[in-house]
Amino acid sequence: MKKPHHSISHFLLALLLFGTLSACSDQADQKPVELTLSSSQLDYDADGGSKEIALTSNSPWEAQTTVNWLSLQPSSGDGNAMLTFTSTNNAETSPRSTTLEIKAGSITKSVSIYQAAYEPKFPDNYIPADASQMRDISSLELAQEMGLGWNLGNSLEAIGGETAWGNPLVTKSLIDAVKAAGFEAVRIPVAWSKFSDEANYTIDETWMNRVEEVVNYVLDNELYAIINIHWDGGWMQPTYAQQDQVNERLSAMWIQIALHFRNYDDHLLFAGSNEVLVEGEYGTPSPENYMVQNGFNQTFVDAVRSTGGRNTYRNLVVQGYNTNIDHTVNFLEIPEDNTTDRLMVEVHYYDPYEFALDENSMISQWGPNATDPSLTASWGNEAHADSQFLKMKTKFIDQGIPVILGEYGAITKMDFKDHEKYREDYIQYLTQSMVNHGLVPFYWDNGFTGNHGFGLFNRATGETIYEELVQNIMLAKK
Repeated sequence: MKKPHHSISHFLLALLLFGTLSACSDQADQKPVELTLSSSQLDYDADGGSKEIALTSNSPWEAQTTVNWLSLQPSSGDGNAMLTFTSTNNAETSPRSTTLEIKAGSITKSVSIYQAAYEPKFPDNYIPADASQMRDISSLELAQEMGLGWNLGNSLEAIGGETAWGNPLVTKSLIDAVKAAGFEAVRIPVAWSKFSDEANYTIDETWMNRVEEVVNYVLDNELYAIINIHWDGGWMQPTYAQQDQVNERLSAMWIQIALHFRNYDDHLLFAGSNEVLVEGEYGTPSPENYMVQNGFNQTFVDAVRSTGGRNTYRNLVVQGYNTNIDHTVNFLEIPEDNTTDRLMVEVHYYDPYEFALDENSMISQWGPNATDPSLTASWGNEAHADSQFLKMKTKFIDQGIPVILGEYGAITKMDFKDHEKYREDYIQYLTQSMVNHGLVPFYWDNGFTGNHGFGLFNRATGETIYEELVQNIMLAKK
């Protein structure tokens, strides 16, 4: 006997009903997606750093940063996590912000990120930058205005007092005579280690005022003036062993000098040092030596700029190792400076040594008019000078950095016939070559006009003693 067809239909209906109930049961077991954050806002100071937010979720989630100054770890996960947000430092003077989104299923949570602007930290003696009387001209333009320069040597840098090395007190009449001779700038070497408090490198106020008096002699004559820290006993040794102490002293002294002269206009320049080298070592410097010397230059620039005011824009002069041209070209690193186009480089020139400096040498002739090879150096001729000055032009001047030739000259050798004629040739050629190559020459005058001296003027009266030598310098103007 056949079973009725309706029994099959009931069976199929039961299967369908069972499947429907199972599906409903699975949907009932699924929980809704959850995503919560312990904070929706993070604030950073300019220095940046890391901050954490706790994330709670029952589902996979992911996040992405859209700025390069913010990172997130982890950036994805499946469930709860501790999120670490890391911001780099903000070196800009404006704040910055971004919004970071974290997604889990259909839920999105946002975190607002804010970082404060960089605010320069200034010492107590800083005042806001003051561009008044600091002309908006390039350092190259200002350097070329300086024309031909002269050194007030062996006076204010004399150890033991202004007259200790044989020169009389500097007078305004002497500087008047320098101006009348045609010079347009005066380099004033200074030893500042006359301390009222040696432990803190506090410069004696009376000495500071005396240096200012001489600076005013120069500026009142409408000349440019450069003041430096000169030899001063040789305390500026460029070694790792002494660099911390030297940098501390250098900074302390330059801050005082810069503060005292902060209100002067751009006819006054500061030069950080003079012929820095390891005592007695005149060869090629080691990396230690020139790197420490480069650090001295940076300390000088930072110290002056930290005082603000017109010193923000003052032209500053830095030196290569021992002011040697080759060492400067090879090893000098120009300091970082927040003020653009206000740095100059200084070198010195006394080649050939046998003619220019050596009191015991028989070498007394130089240049195209030399007649006796036995009295002429085998190096340091005109071509050598041109080559050296060209190196400075190519390395620095052509790159927009002026070059001060802070010292050059040749001693008198009165024991040799016609030496003065060769000295005049030497000075004329060098001065003209420096000017032709864009360097600013400063003749070295130590005040002594006798045998083995460099002096041009009688320091007591202002009388020009070597008129022809002065005229040969002035020929470079024409």
